[in-house]
Amino acid sequence: VQLQAYGGGLVQAGGSLRLSCAASIRTFSMHNIGWFRQAPGKERDFVAAITWSGGGTIYADSVKGRFTASRVNAANTAYLQMNSLKPEDTAVYYCAARHRDYGLGSSVYEYDYWGQGTQVTVSS
Repeated sequence: VQLQAYGGGLVQAGGSLRLSCAASIRTFSMHNIGWFRQAPGKERDFVAAITWSGGGTIYADSVKGRFTASRVNAANTAYLQMNSLKPEDTAVYYCAARHRDYGLGSSVYEYDYWGQGTQVTVSS
């Protein structure tokens, strides 16, 4: 499974960005997708995850109410809509996949496939 996150950039505090995660796999719909982020000098942290069908989502407390995960299986793409961005959201954002049989996960160790990250910078 190959994943590629893109859509990052520089935005002012209070602004919005939408990240995309493109997957090159025919069985994209059989995988749950997780979003993680890593700030300089810090560990990679969980942000959000979405089930294979898009019917279930979980979020880190720090992004609840501001970020929304979604997906379009026909396009082999998952999305992370980020609103009301804060400077502390600055990080490299990654998407990851795990087979749907294993449920949603919030740990980096629970995901088998990772894409290259995309930088999100929020200025104050």
